[in-house]
Amino acid sequence: MKIAFISDIHSNLEALETVLADLTTEGVDRVVCLGDIVGYGPDPNDCVARVEETCAATVLGNHDQAALGELSTEYFNEYARLATEWTSRSLSPPSRQFLSSLPYSMEFEGLRLTHASPLGPENWTYVLTLEEAKRQFGGYDERLCFIGHSHLPIVLEEEGDTCEAIRYPADETLELLPDRRYIVNVGSVGQPRDRDPRSAYVWYDTAMDVLRLRRLDYAVDTVQRKIIDAGLPAFLASRLAQGM
Repeated sequence: MKIAFISDIHSNLEALETVLADLTTEGVDRVVCLGDIVGYGPDPNDCVARVEETCAATVLGNHDQAALGELSTEYFNEYARLATEWTSRSLSPPSRQFLSSLPYSMEFEGLRLTHASPLGPENWTYVLTLEEAKRQFGGYDERLCFIGHSHLPIVLEEEGDTCEAIRYPADETLELLPDRRYIVNVGSVGQPRDRDPRSAYVWYDTAMDVLRLRRLDYAVDTVQRKIIDAGLPAFLASRLAQGM
């Protein structure tokens, strides 16, 4: 089975549709979403509807929770806070109902899914260092855990008491080792932050035990115009072209 993992869509419908179209060409069997469907971008309701329609499993992201009014934006930057307020006003009742139903973490096909981190997923911890990764490996029992949150695609590999970061190149398969455990950050569909503006998602072939990171161009200029037309901060439009 080939499972695709999408995350951090952030109300970017053009990026999401580009990724969903690519799934067919890649022979993906099932799709799961690792949260942050909304926030920052101009199309929250359309993105929620597409995720609900296409994904076999979805977990809650911090921007999803904030848009529901269930998470304080005290620690959000100004742009994220303004976008959250706009999103909260824009969410339809069906979108609210779907987002409210999502768990922080779940097991799916023997894999652990969570938005930010497996250990205390409701705390929205960033896994950005090897020290933090070592701690997080103790937070789940499965061999593979898939996350988003930082928007930075990377694979963290545990062997015994050691941990290593693997930066997997786009569009090349990465073979996993049977005696290792992994935390896989799948990057961001709608707001990449690794200086590459292309959408990112990952598929995992359960039979071959390999990962592949996909990077895709999409209509950035269209999303930028929609952000400005919605009255959202101009910075949220300009950053998309820079992948930051």
